[in-house]
Amino acid sequence: MKYNNLNIKEWKKSDINVDSLWLIDQREKSGKHSNIYHGNFIPQIPNQLIRRYTREGEIVLDPFLGSGTTLYECENLNRNFIGFDVNEKIFNFVENQMQDQSNIEYEIRITDVSNQAEFQSSMDSSLKSLRADKVQFLLMHPPYLDIIKFTENKADLSQISDAALFLAKMMDVTTNCLSFLEKDRYFSVVIGDVYKNGEVIPLSSLLINEIKSKFKVKLKGIVVKNIAGNRGKQGTGGIWKYRALNSDYFIFKHEYILVFKKMF
Repeated sequence: MKYNNLNIKEWKKSDINVDSLWLIDQREKSGKHSNIYHGNFIPQIPNQLIRRYTREGEIVLDPFLGSGTTLYECENLNRNFIGFDVNEKIFNFVENQMQDQSNIEYEIRITDVSNQAEFQSSMDSSLKSLRADKVQFLLMHPPYLDIIKFTENKADLSQISDAALFLAKMMDVTTNCLSFLEKDRYFSVVIGDVYKNGEVIPLSSLLINEIKSKFKVKLKGIVVKNIAGNRGKQGTGGIWKYRALNSDYFIFKHEYILVFKKMF
């Protein structure tokens, strides 16, 4: 691996997790990380991916900025950053969080990342500000259909309830983002499956198929992540267990971390 700052000679001391099952005790809450945003990112995920697939000073792109989790990890790890979101309220929160930032260069903008023209304009301006042509890593943590509706904005993917339409929009976002990712670099999608209309919709598998069929990429990993401190679903005696036993389904406690390599 030439795309990181890891000292392979010290591999035995490395805390980079190369297993396909990540069991995380609880969400990291240090520094600027907080849990104010329902459905927000687990900081340990971008931390691991950024350290493994980028070098210090390179640019990470996050088209679903949310509460800024990936941005804060870039700040901690000395990576530059570009991030977009359509949620003005949470965007303003992130701007306030970053007022005392000084060690990295970053650009965040309110942008509909599924709109090619709007995305192109935001990326051109952001890259010009960072004096760059491309980004070196892409990390996407999209909403899972309409399970949590973050805004009333029509451009918000959390407004979509139909799986086929959601996947089509995700392909628009992926197309836009991959056009700015350097060849032979990596990108990751963190996503879970959903339960709708009495059955599991395997969004992760469907998304893999869409990406593999539309882009020249290699699937490098499917990591299953579970966080023990998942609020509302902890313990064997909780209401979720009662509901599951009283029906025929299983309790979702995991997400998938999909890692791809861009080959074009």
